[in-house]
Amino acid sequence: MLATNRTLRLAIYALLAAILYLPGLGRPALWEPDEGRYAEIAREMVISGDYVTPRDDFELYFEKPPLVYWAEAAAIQIFGVNEFAVRLPAALFSIGQVVVTAALAEAMLGASAGLFAALALALSPLFFGFARFATLDPALAFFLTAALAAFYAAARDESFSRPSARGWMLTSAAMLALGTLAKGPIALLLGGAIALAWMASEGRLRQVAQMPLVWCFIIYAAIVVPWFVLAEARNPGFMHFFIVHEHLERYVASSEHGWGPWFFIPIVIGGTWPWIFFVPLGWSAMRADEGLPESAKDPSGRRAAARFLVIWFIVILVFFSIPRSKLGSYILPALAPLAIVAGYGLARMPALGAVSRRRLLAVVAIANLAIAAVIFVFSELVLAPINPGLGVDGLLIGGAMAAGAIAMYWLGRAATRVAYAIGAIALAMLATMPLAARVREDASSISTYRNLARIVEPYLAGDCTLASYRHYVQSLPFYTRRRETRVEYWGELSEFSPPSQGKSPFVIGSDARLRQVWSSGACMILIVNDRDRKALADSLSPAPAVIGCEGKKLALYNGALAPPPGAADCLKAGAKN
Repeated sequence: MLATNRTLRLAIYALLAAILYLPGLGRPALWEPDEGRYAEIAREMVISGDYVTPRDDFELYFEKPPLVYWAEAAAIQIFGVNEFAVRLPAALFSIGQVVVTAALAEAMLGASAGLFAALALALSPLFFGFARFATLDPALAFFLTAALAAFYAAARDESFSRPSARGWMLTSAAMLALGTLAKGPIALLLGGAIALAWMASEGRLRQVAQMPLVWCFIIYAAIVVPWFVLAEARNPGFMHFFIVHEHLERYVASSEHGWGPWFFIPIVIGGTWPWIFFVPLGWSAMRADEGLPESAKDPSGRRAAARFLVIWFIVILVFFSIPRSKLGSYILPALAPLAIVAGYGLARMPALGAVSRRRLLAVVAIANLAIAAVIFVFSELVLAPINPGLGVDGLLIGGAMAAGAIAMYWLGRAATRVAYAIGAIALAMLATMPLAARVREDASSISTYRNLARIVEPYLAGDCTLASYRHYVQSLPFYTRRRETRVEYWGELSEFSPPSQGKSPFVIGSDARLRQVWSSGACMILIVNDRDRKALADSLSPAPAVIGCEGKKLALYNGALAPPPGAADCLKAGAKN
């Protein structure tokens, strides 16, 4: 039974989301490259005291604005240099988005819709995954959701000139400003486009003149402009690089993470599973009064809310589908409207006719059983040979989904037990969440290097150089507290200010120079991919000793200390790879 007090309900949703996202947050190692990069930028802000200029491996890094780095740095100050601290902001932003989504769903469609919208969002696989991942997108998703919720609250007034509407508009402007500091002007672009498109669909564009746009601009500028001005003053050329290179050129020309326009379709379906199946029901229920006379239409404005949500989703989907450069996390700001529509569909389940309800539940159950079967086969044939633990994880996830599907269909046959049916599938998804977290831990050897850092750390005494060959391991400086010298690698760390050849002591520009440094007698640990080890072993003198490995990377050493026990096993593992 729902709590009668709205504030209490939202506080309960926040508490439940915190219980879901916070336990074990710091247990997995930082995933390469994103988590390692953002963690190290925040760490370097703390140790340097410079919160204006982001640096990665102490090189200028202006690809993203600083708000999430600031949040991670604050967490590091409180909790220390560890994985929990750098992931905490993403978890808190995600908790906040669950609460805001529930509040917006309540305002649009009632308390039950708010409950189920919170449930659908919090237990969506994609949302859960990034709530426990140190990246910028949860912050953008939260601030954009909050900005659009505030705008919708303002628009529900008959006039934008009313004090309550003006207050909500100013709140929306502040949220867009914080979203801009989280990931750039994309927050303003998307938020403005969604709001204007919806106003046009409602025939209310004339009301734009009633909005307190001057005050909105003042608030937005007061939050955003100071950092941009300071960053440009300390780093001339920053604004051109940030606006032109990082946003305009990357949007129209970048092929990094290149995918076709279809990319987000499976991401959305899989990322919101199984709640995506209830979206059509929620949509049809919100549009139920289409075509009725004005006097008979639903006074709560369901159709206007439906248009707002569909425009919200489509604008974000289309915007991020156009460029070739895409990541699954980009779609996070579009999950809230889907969760609200799915939540309304879940709330309407008891009102469905028996035949329609059983048909819908049968579709969901069959789809879950089919996915469970695929997971079983994939776990046995693909995951288990890589890592037996991964195979077991996959089998447990598939089993939970199958059990939930069967229980949901059996319980949902009777209208009086629909709530139990929804609870069954929710519990099944809840059971998969810790299993999914364990999958990440069991798959750590694929793209994490915490163990490698721990192995090499005792060998980094004094002035020993930590270097990487033709790549940059983002998390090693975070774990070892040492700057990483890059050999024949420039990459994104040099996009703003490329190093002059031979002048940076932390860039070795050629194999010949590497051989000179290696043979000079100065201590060096060189992180290499296994495929490069043989060629380097033949060319470097003294012959490198392998002191550790993780995944496909090995640590080569030119010093006098003996390799740790088990280091020889790295060569055997490399031979198998």
